[in-house]
Amino acid sequence: MAQRGAFSGGAAVVPVHQEEDEGGDAVSEEEGAEDRWAQMPPDLLSDILGRVELSEDRWPVRKNVVACACVCKRWREITMGIVSSPPESGKITFPYSLKQPGPRDLPLQCFIKRNKKTSTFYLYLSLSPKFVDKGKFLLAARRFRRSACTEYIVSLDADDVSPGSRGYVGRLRSNFWGTKFRMYDSQPPFEGARPAVTRARRQFAGGKQVSPQEPAGSYEIGQVSYRFNLFRSKSPRRMTSTLHCPQPKEDDAKPIVLCNKAPRWHEHLQCWCLNFHGRVTVASVKNFQLAAPPAPARQDASSRRVFAGDEETVLLQFGKVGDDLFTMDFRQPLSAFQAFAICLTSFGTKLACE
Repeated sequence: MAQRGAFSGGAAVVPVHQEEDEGGDAVSEEEGAEDRWAQMPPDLLSDILGRVELSEDRWPVRKNVVACACVCKRWREITMGIVSSPPESGKITFPYSLKQPGPRDLPLQCFIKRNKKTSTFYLYLSLSPKFVDKGKFLLAARRFRRSACTEYIVSLDADDVSPGSRGYVGRLRSNFWGTKFRMYDSQPPFEGARPAVTRARRQFAGGKQVSPQEPAGSYEIGQVSYRFNLFRSKSPRRMTSTLHCPQPKEDDAKPIVLCNKAPRWHEHLQCWCLNFHGRVTVASVKNFQLAAPPAPARQDASSRRVFAGDEETVLLQFGKVGDDLFTMDFRQPLSAFQAFAICLTSFGTKLACE
């Protein structure tokens, strides 16, 4: 009696009694091939992967770096050790990079496509300065209207953006008026983080894990609030975002407060204007720029913010360039996931704020 096994060099026959006699020590050719790849000299392997990392610096050819990490466990460990994080390299390579802070010096340029029929939003990494390039898909979100709130489900899977999706990585939830939002991550943002106690926690517990070592859950990572416009004056929206961004060598995440830059009234155009440096071409109430105001002169060490910015440095910029096309540029300390969530709050009518 024989059993057929799959091999890269063709089929082979492995006696069943041999597996039983040797205690199941028969190794498939696939496993043997993986061992051969893993047994390459470390110096040679590091040199090869380092050259791939340097040459394949942009998508779509950067997929070769990801392919190297998929060969075997040893290749994955060395590749992940060679590939720098987004703050240092300005590149997004692996899924977990979406939850790491963006570049330090220059913003990472992305764009969002909206599908009004399905209430779905798609985040892409820009591959060129043009607004019409295909882009590299990063995240997708779908809006669900509840009786007392609106909820956005964020997923790694562009084809399955549902509450039960295996690609679920986080969510965004608003109040009834759409003026306050809370952001939730499926993974702990820092060591010792406690999951939020919500009814949705059990619903999303089966989501896909960006970090397989951590259990999927629901962890609050920030809030976004819009100021009420009580007198219904024709003025732009005012928004504030409070984020919990873990920093290196920190055991927890201290709050970072971001505020939108106030636009200036243009007498000739008779409208409110901001300088988007050519990245926004269509006037819209949704357009905004977020910056971190300077830290107060006196602050207690326990309440000190870990990120001190200035009002002129734009950390997140969002604006309209087409009927259903928007640009999104972000930088440290925001991650792509946080920036995407903040931009999602801008969609939808806010009668109490306009």
